[in-house]
Amino acid sequence: MSASHDHEIDIDHHVKVYIRVFIALLVLTVITVAVSYLEMSPPAAIALGLFIASVKASLVACYFMHLISERKLIGYVLVLTVLFFFFELLIPLVTEGNNLGMG
Repeated sequence: MSASHDHEIDIDHHVKVYIRVFIALLVLTVITVAVSYLEMSPPAAIALGLFIASVKASLVACYFMHLISERKLIGYVLVLTVLFFFFELLIPLVTEGNNLGMG
């Protein structure tokens, strides 16, 4: 095999991976829409929606932003960002809990 043939095989592999990720994102989008029609309590619906959105965001970050092949430092920064995001989501819950007792 020549070097150009190996390069073509490598490109074909990457294209197949991108197509699989794209199909997974489409399926998860359909699941998100289907879940929106379920009769669920608002906290359960929000939790399920955030879980599905997190999976989709992870797929986009890992494959389309090429974070899956980056160094560990990039991964640590990404994890730290996610932790801060969830911390920011919890702030309204804590402040709302404090306001309920005062009034």
